[in-house]
Amino acid sequence: MSAREFAINGRFLTQDVTGVQRYARNVLGAMDKFTAADGATLIVPTKTAEPSLQRMKLEKGGQLSGHAWEQIELPWLSNNRRLLNLCNTAPAVKADQIVCIHDANIFAAPQSYSRSFRALYHNLQPLLVRRSLRIASVSHAAARQIARHLPIRLSDIAVLPNGHEHALSWNPDLADLAPKMLSSTGAVRPFVLALGSRAHHKNLSLLIDIAPELDDMNLDVVIAGGGDGVFTELALQSRPNVHFLGRVSDHDLAYLFDRALCLAFPSLTEGFGLPIVEAMARSCPVISSHCASMPEVCGEAALTASPFEPREWIKAIRTLVASVHLRSDLVGRGHEQVQQFSWEKAASGYIELLDNPKTELRSHKSVDPSGPHASVVFATRGRPEIVAASVRHFLSTQTLRPDAVIVSCVDASDAGDLADHPGVTIVTGPPGLAAQRNTALKHVASRTEIVAFFDDDFIADKNWLATAIQTFRDESQIVGFTGHVLADGIKGPGISFQDAVDLVEVGHADAKWSEPFSPYGCNMAFRFSAIGNVSFDERLVLYGWLEDRDFAAALAKHGGRLVKSALAFGVHMGVKSGRVSGERLGYSQVINPLYMMTKGTMSLPNVVDHIFRNTASNFSRAVWPEPFIDRRGRARGNLMAAFDALRGKLEPERAAAIAMPSLPAEPLER
Repeated sequence: MSAREFAINGRFLTQDVTGVQRYARNVLGAMDKFTAADGATLIVPTKTAEPSLQRMKLEKGGQLSGHAWEQIELPWLSNNRRLLNLCNTAPAVKADQIVCIHDANIFAAPQSYSRSFRALYHNLQPLLVRRSLRIASVSHAAARQIARHLPIRLSDIAVLPNGHEHALSWNPDLADLAPKMLSSTGAVRPFVLALGSRAHHKNLSLLIDIAPELDDMNLDVVIAGGGDGVFTELALQSRPNVHFLGRVSDHDLAYLFDRALCLAFPSLTEGFGLPIVEAMARSCPVISSHCASMPEVCGEAALTASPFEPREWIKAIRTLVASVHLRSDLVGRGHEQVQQFSWEKAASGYIELLDNPKTELRSHKSVDPSGPHASVVFATRGRPEIVAASVRHFLSTQTLRPDAVIVSCVDASDAGDLADHPGVTIVTGPPGLAAQRNTALKHVASRTEIVAFFDDDFIADKNWLATAIQTFRDESQIVGFTGHVLADGIKGPGISFQDAVDLVEVGHADAKWSEPFSPYGCNMAFRFSAIGNVSFDERLVLYGWLEDRDFAAALAKHGGRLVKSALAFGVHMGVKSGRVSGERLGYSQVINPLYMMTKGTMSLPNVVDHIFRNTASNFSRAVWPEPFIDRRGRARGNLMAAFDALRGKLEPERAAAIAMPSLPAEPLER
């Protein structure tokens, strides 16, 4: 077909202008200048005000409005023309269409949206990605997010970012509201500007929290934008240097950008982050979050900070205040950076897709995570050769190096020759996996972004840590992460070190995403800022038996997400030395889940499932047990635990007091 036969869903012209609608309006305006748009049609509801068009035709129709018009009348109005939809939604019954989905925040930050809004998008968007000819998005980070949450491969998403040129047309001399409001609020000092709604994921509360420190620097905070959300009048009144302007015009935005010390953009997640390029286009320095799409939009033209670390924002703002040269340098780099983002390029890309939906488009570069501040912990006891081999392999292969590798031991000799390794810190403390991990946590630097835990016999793929960092930065609500285990020697006689290395080298990542998924202790990572005072429960005394699930559930109680990504993978060797007796493990298989239920870290259905699966397996195989598993010992331990539970003794630490039989040690199973 010819691209001239397409139609555009113009419902966005009936909506308030936020970032999504601004994207659609500017793409439409740029497309309308191309000769390829001759004969194309913009379809809008009947009562829509007429836009100014040069080449496209305008077609009004239908009796409905909103989603009803889009779902019921638009498919009929578009007839057999290919349809372009630029604002997240589209008619579900139409297949010959291209849809731009700006982000998957409805899945990643659901608390920022109403229940009805979430219900609509949860049901509609999966249908659209299955039926439409092509899905587009506005950044590589948004595309990764969409591929995690919706049934589509990352390679099938076209990236067509926002542009910057519209901000150059704004005229600060025509500003009306901003000058009056700043004058009435007394904001005459230099000010930090923030834009956005009061939605939770915009994270503007960070700036309110640091306002007293900014006041000491003789700075005000000016917040422009509309919407309901997290601020209260009391919160604003308690910060006399915070001034909330509400919704302002584009000319007012130009007035604010042109006078601000900087734009502070502390968002937790963004599909693109349009205010960043608007600020850069208008010569306003930018301090931005270092997560989601922001790094690729900012490039090297902004200062970045963690949206979870207020002190980093204070430091960045103080640095900017102190250096006129830095401000000037950021302005110059900003002008260069925004040249990557053009409405004309985006419009040209859509015309290519409309002509050939399968075409490969060139876009701006994706950005790998930088300055990750990751710490990695290996807990070990009595297996110095194993931990030394695993840690050395990890350090020599990871594409993203951690700030620190901590080996937590009971005795320094447990670390073998790692004591001489310059990249390893050896710490000692009480025995037990939970206790040793807690010892390591006490030595994690405060600036750490994520902390990863590996068993001493886990061999990680070279991209494990980079994948984890990217995931935490893309998805701000994630607190716990685990990777895919290609092979697990725990479930068999074990896997040798060389075989594990070989399996990892030939293994391949896939995009399978599981949520919610409680981390598996042999390879897991957590957002360090979410840990706070939470620690591994040292009453769960055995090595590797549900302490990981208990810890993760404690973090998730505050609303954090727990996920599994097959893009990070490795092999768990399941080395048998250092394992526990069958009776001790069997005891813990029953007592630990019951104990966790009383804490609220395991649900009743999960408790029943765990106990039933383990006890059924132990008793059914006790007659002919596997040579590497003490089924009879486990069954005896199950019975001992059941008896204690009936007497009301839910004391998981009692497992350590069970006498060790003269049997070979065996692995732990999930």
